Amino acid sequence: MELFLQQLLDGLATGALYGALALSVVLVYRASGIVNFAQGEMAMFAAFLTWQAHTWGVPLVLAIGLSMLIAFAFGAGVERVLIRPFGTTAAAHLSLIIVTLGLMLVLTSGAGWTWGYLTKQVPPVFGEGVVDVGASAMSRQALGIILAVAVMSVLLYFLFQKTRLGLDMRAAASNPESARLSGIPVGRMLMLGWGLAGAIGALVGALAAPQLFLQPNMMAAMLLYAFAAATLGGFDSPVGALIGGLLVGVLENMAGTYIDIIGNDFKQAVALIIIMAVLLFKPEGLFGSRTVARV
Repeated sequence: MELFLQQLLDGLATGALYGALALSVVLVYRASGIVNFAQGEMAMFAAFLTWQAHTWGVPLVLAIGLSMLIAFAFGAGVERVLIRPFGTTAAAHLSLIIVTLGLMLVLTSGAGWTWGYLTKQVPPVFGEGVVDVGASAMSRQALGIILAVAVMSVLLYFLFQKTRLGLDMRAAASNPESARLSGIPVGRMLMLGWGLAGAIGALVGALAAPQLFLQPNMMAAMLLYAFAAATLGGFDSPVGALIGGLLVGVLENMAGTYIDIIGNDFKQAVALIIIMAVLLFKPEGLFGSRTVARV
């Protein structure tokens, strides 16, 4: 039972990161109708910015805040410069996916060219040490990750549910034409959606870097887990993305512990299995909206 509780706690900590990155994927999907394959690399690049600022003497928390601001501006710029010119038609979606794949490669190469490919050690944001949780224990970093993602989720809830700006963003994402007729600047709202996704990714990158060790390819596996979380929760459901991330994190840990054939070296297969199972049996995910089309 103690082992089960320990794996559950560890799974919730990693799942919180998966859910937060999945949330950034979902925000982009709701804004533009595409899956941004560069989301992980955008988070990685922001993590390098955090590390660089910290090595220059900026306090770590302030460095994370600065990288989130830069990532926000970068995400908004990507939507304006690379995404919007292609339009939002179904025919443009394949072109947009290829653009995000190209951006992924550019960011990976750019990080390697700028900072090199050797791993860099990033100090944990919440310090060293452990915290007792019943019969088990969590590192302060893991507990801090859960709390940070929880606070971020609450802030986003108030943004989208309690503010005019959030309501405008939701309207622009769900029905752009009606929102435009109502006087909402749809283009600006979609830019803000991409910017928020970039800022969330920057936070995820900074929180994940101490565990993954900072290097240009560090977010590749995490992006797969984020896709699994978004698929499980529903690509049009921010709440589903967060819950899906927690479920994926727990399932991954439990499978690695209790299924010998998977172990610690084959846990990425869990994400692929989840994606395939959901797409086969419940394509809209646990919290997504079912699409109804007239034939």
